[in-house]
This record gives sequence, structure tokens and C-alpha cells, in this order.
Amino acid sequence: MVEWKKLGEIGEICMCKRIMKDQTSDNGDIPFYKIGTFGKKADAYISRNLFENYKTNFSYPKKGEILISAAGTIGRSVVFDGEDAYYQDSNIVWIANDEKTVTNRFLFYFYQIAEWKTDGGTIKRLYNYNLKNTKIPVPSLEEQKRVVGILDTFTDSIENLKQQIAQRRKQFEFYRDCIFKHVDSKETTWKKLSEIAVIFKGPYITKKGSKEGNVPVVMGGQKAAYYIDNNNSEGESIVISRSGINAGFVSFWNQPIFVSDGYRIDNKDIIVKKFLFHFLKSIEGIINSSKKGAGVPHVQSNYLLNILIPLPPLSEQQRIVSILDTFEASISNLEAQLAQRQKQYEYYRNQLLTFE
Repeated sequence: MVEWKKLGEIGEICMCKRIMKDQTSDNGDIPFYKIGTFGKKADAYISRNLFENYKTNFSYPKKGEILISAAGTIGRSVVFDGEDAYYQDSNIVWIANDEKTVTNRFLFYFYQIAEWKTDGGTIKRLYNYNLKNTKIPVPSLEEQKRVVGILDTFTDSIENLKQQIAQRRKQFEFYRDCIFKHVDSKETTWKKLSEIAVIFKGPYITKKGSKEGNVPVVMGGQKAAYYIDNNNSEGESIVISRSGINAGFVSFWNQPIFVSDGYRIDNKDIIVKKFLFHFLKSIEGIINSSKKGAGVPHVQSNYLLNILIPLPPLSEQQRIVSILDTFEASISNLEAQLAQRQKQYEYYRNQLLTFE
């Protein structure tokens, strides 16, 4: 038998005391999380004295309680780990619930599927009365423990795969960088990019002015900005993002794409395309640091054309590409496992938490 309760019935909604901007600094003792940095890395801090004062005299979460975003991305949740930190009032809240009724861990998983009713115009908000009136299934503590145990197993597996992917990426980047640091030899020449490739500058287009289709528009990264119905590049393409925070980002595509606000690098026969990609990827940070201009900075094509590229024999290029592609394939395999595990997790989470 499952009873349905309102969140307001299982605990009090709490938040930290308001922190004023002049009470924060770019560095300090205690990280202060705003809605934009919630669940990420803090970019503001408060003093130890202020923290101890507010922690003692006002609401402060207990270790294990679930913090939830009430603005921006509604319902994003983080388990409070007990480390000293402070949180933006009204935008980040939690329920001081009685775990004799609903455990924190069960609440954490429920938040992921909750149907939040919000108020507001352009920026949606989850007000206290929205939270209080949200209904939650409350099975027995034994059933909650069973559900949480299953979902924790999936979560642990997902986190393990993420760690494996991160470690494999680190190994790949280290090995790739070592290869290019030692690629110089008697048989290696160095040539400017302009000598071994042609740069095509993709025009800037907007989604509004384009017909929807299945061709990815490549602007600032590996993911498509949106999709349209025509392309300006077929087959394999090296793309370097031209402007903004991702300026200099190097990506490789093996499908028809539309390059927008970026550069497509078309290699000549004296260099293997994937070899050129791997080398440019290894100096991606240097390319990014070359961006110039007030307002929105840009990577200039003249800078790219003068980049020096190592040119060992084609057979050596192919050997290096084969090694690095093997690393990439192992990462892609782990990413596919992660996507499948995530899909399984979401299916079982939805099934286990839907008490109808």
C-alpha cells in the first residue's frame, strides 16, 4: 500500500540566509554556490566568520539532505556532502524531512521524476507553495530501501563508467601529446598549415532563417547547434570553431555537416586527414589563446595558416593515426556502454517510482 503525501507534509522547506554581493569575494574561505554554479565549481566565496555566524544562527542543511534548484534548471538536485559551503537563498532550497517517513535517498531519486509546477515569465521559479503542494508516493521504509538499493547500483555503475572514461581520456591525451612531442626526426619536415591544407570559412547562419532537417550545424563544439536541410561539407571534415568561448575548439566529423562561424580544414594529399586532426587537437589550447578582438573574440584565419605542422612520412602518419584511433575507439565503446546504462537506469527509475 502506497500513500501519497505533499512534500509540505514530510518536512519544512528551508534555505540559507541571504548573502549580499558585497559579502562575497573571488576567493576566500567558504565556497558560496549561486544558481549558476550549483552542482559545479563555485566562483564566489564568503569569510569563515560570516559562515560560522550564519550556520549557527540560521537554517543550514544536514549531511545527506537534498539541495534542489528552485530557479533556472528547475529540480536539479545535489546531495549535501557535509563539506563547508553556503548556498544562495530562495534559489537553492531543501526539505528538512523526517527520515522516519521518507529517506533522503528516496527523495533524491523522486526529485528526478517529479512533475514540478512553476510560476514566472521568462525565468521559471519554484516557489515554496509549489514545492509544498508537489505530491510524492510514500511506500514503506522497507520498500524505499529496496528501490534505493536498485537505483544506487545503477548509479554506482554509471559513476564507475564515467571515471573509466575520464581516466581513458587522460591516458589518450597524455600519449597523444607525447607522440607529437617526439615526432620530430630526420624524416620529418615542418610546414605551415597553408602549405598542406586549404581553409574554408563557414558563413554564420541562424536557426530561424534555415529549414529544419537532419544535417548538423557545427559552430562551437562537438555537438550540433541545431539541424538544417543542407550541407557545405561532405564526408570527413576537420572543423575549428571561430568565435566565442569555444573559439579554437577542434572537432572531427564523418558525415555531411554545415560549418557555421568556423573553419573547415581541407588537407592536401601529403598529409593524412586524421593525423592533421590529432595534431591540431593537441594544440587546441594554444589555438584558443590566440583569439583576439573586443566583445566576442575570434581566432583569425591568418593565425591558423601560419601554424607549423609536423610532416613525417605517410606510413608513419598512418601508424600514429592507427594508435590514436584505437584509444578513441576504446573511449567510444565506454561511452556507448554509459549511454546504454543511463537508459536502463532511467527506465527502471521511472518504473520503480511510478506507484499507480
